[in-house]
Amino acid sequence: MKIVITGGGGFLGSMLCASLLQRGALTDAAGSSQPIEQIVLFDGVFHQAAEDPRVTQVTGDISDREAVFSVVGSQADVSIFHLASMVSGECELRFDDALRVNLDGGRNVFEAARTAAGRPRVVFASSIACFGGDPMPETFSDTSKRLPQTTYGMTKVIGELMVNDYSRKGFFDGRSARLPTVIIRPGQPNAAASSWASGMFREPLAGDDCLLPVRRDQRHPMTGYRTVIESLILLHELSGDRLGSDRAVGLPAHQVTPQLAEAVVAQVAQQRGLAIGKLVDAFDGRIQGIVDGWATAIDGRRAVALGLPEPPELAQIVEQYLDDFSAPR
Repeated sequence: MKIVITGGGGFLGSMLCASLLQRGALTDAAGSSQPIEQIVLFDGVFHQAAEDPRVTQVTGDISDREAVFSVVGSQADVSIFHLASMVSGECELRFDDALRVNLDGGRNVFEAARTAAGRPRVVFASSIACFGGDPMPETFSDTSKRLPQTTYGMTKVIGELMVNDYSRKGFFDGRSARLPTVIIRPGQPNAAASSWASGMFREPLAGDDCLLPVRRDQRHPMTGYRTVIESLILLHELSGDRLGSDRAVGLPAHQVTPQLAEAVVAQVAQQRGLAIGKLVDAFDGRIQGIVDGWATAIDGRRAVALGLPEPPELAQIVEQYLDDFSAPR
């Protein structure tokens, strides 16, 4: 079986690849478990060479139709995880690029899946940025109206609708994972408007101060990266019959504020004997304005009923990050 991961050079893409290699098999279009013989990672840049002989890295642009079709191929027994996307802050600043990458790129992936033999399974990484509007409900669920307040969210809504329609027509067997903000991402901050969500854990745990661009009482849905990877794989494994006509599934999430994050970091640091940095208020009206248009709480009961996991306690997510990425200081 062949697996294609767009955005395969990124944080989630590389972790998904590692989890799939460890798992060793996935369910094919016919519903049978098949060994994973090849994983193709497609992205604009790779920071580390693949070590497993089953992994092929292909550098390319998701908006290049020929490149995407070449990567997916026309063979049977292929599954696709479409993670490639410009992030929220970039999309607000670069509208035309957002359309080229997120919309044109997504359509390239979906059309390539459509032409592949059989009816491949496609997992699309969507976002809670699909939600918004005025007034905003306290909690959003899979039945809530999608009224995004960012270009990024708009592209994700369109992606979800395309997955539903392509699945309805039998072009492929699609499903969308509507992700909360994923924590804790290692490395440097990125251009996402939610970058502070990881930064307010990551920087203090490294002994550095973190500049906080939003209010300390800002509520935001968050989940751990291990939970997201597990959810992407389990969503792939679900029978399409269980999803019905709405293939977009919102993952459950914690409602986290910077105040809570600061307390949890202090708790874990005390247990591990770590000296930590501080959260420093550095209010940014542009970032706060974007965040104000996002959901503050997610009802993920449908995902749980389908067998997808709830995130562990926030302190455990911090512990997982330290175990996976934090070198001793």
